[in-house]
Amino acid sequence: MVEWFGALVYPHKTTPTRSIEQVMGLVRNTSMSVLIVLLCCFCLDSGSATNTITSFQPFKDYIISNGSAFKLGFFSPVYSTNRYLGIWFDNISIFTAVWIANRQKPLKDSSRFLSISEDSNLVVLVGQMEILWSSNVTKSFVNSSAQLLNSGNLVLRESTTGTIIWESFQHPSNTFLSMIKPSTNVITGKKVLLTSWTSPSDLSAGSFSVGIQPLSLPQAFIWKDGSPYWGSGPWNSRAFTGISYMDSVYLDGFSLVDDHEGTSYLSFNFANKTLLSNFDLNSQGNLVLSYWYDGNKDWKKGGQLCRLSV
Repeated sequence: MVEWFGALVYPHKTTPTRSIEQVMGLVRNTSMSVLIVLLCCFCLDSGSATNTITSFQPFKDYIISNGSAFKLGFFSPVYSTNRYLGIWFDNISIFTAVWIANRQKPLKDSSRFLSISEDSNLVVLVGQMEILWSSNVTKSFVNSSAQLLNSGNLVLRESTTGTIIWESFQHPSNTFLSMIKPSTNVITGKKVLLTSWTSPSDLSAGSFSVGIQPLSLPQAFIWKDGSPYWGSGPWNSRAFTGISYMDSVYLDGFSLVDDHEGTSYLSFNFANKTLLSNFDLNSQGNLVLSYWYDGNKDWKKGGQLCRLSV
């Protein structure tokens, strides 16, 4: 698993931050149209120092969560020149991506930035302000801002009330973090699924997905090209009955919840709160637990929920 995340990370050039006096001098001698561009540049210079994105403060490089656990930015996978907007662990030495925005539309060049659009969506803009990717919230709001939380969740909030109107945890990629909740709503049909990458160098949606099947006794399923590939067995309020080693291996960290409003969701939260861990749905259809071992600064495999392979 480790080598899959050995992405190429390029150092970011830093630009000297303009002082307020310099900016005000430009204001007095600049037309309004040019002034707007200058203000955007000023915001871009300082955008990496915050964990928030607004329409007045887009960013071109990266932002870091308040606790420095995660970073949001653009990167290229190993053996690829395609660039993606993604989230990765910021406090470990091995590059490990946990979420990808534009996995179906990779960037081909470096002319891009992330901002808030006029309809309050989070957007990746390329070229002549063409929208490459959008959070695609259909309801418009007067104003919104995006924030990267220390859980690894990228949230878009309505600025007046602080209400979350979109979040990356509701649109996961191939990685199951402890606060992500794969789910199914039997009333609306809405599903939150993890989907594998096609390959380590192609981050588009692969053949496998994992989520909750709300049967009379809910269970987890992995699907291959939409057809059932593996099932966990029913949930018995403590573990999935089809995984005999689950109690001992997974430290009793899983829970499957029925919210009595049509949604069943799965979550995990291990007893050892200092353990940095995640599950990765790999391109072979295996859901693999990895945890960070500080001793040799590397990921260690802790087991597989699904032991099958194609």
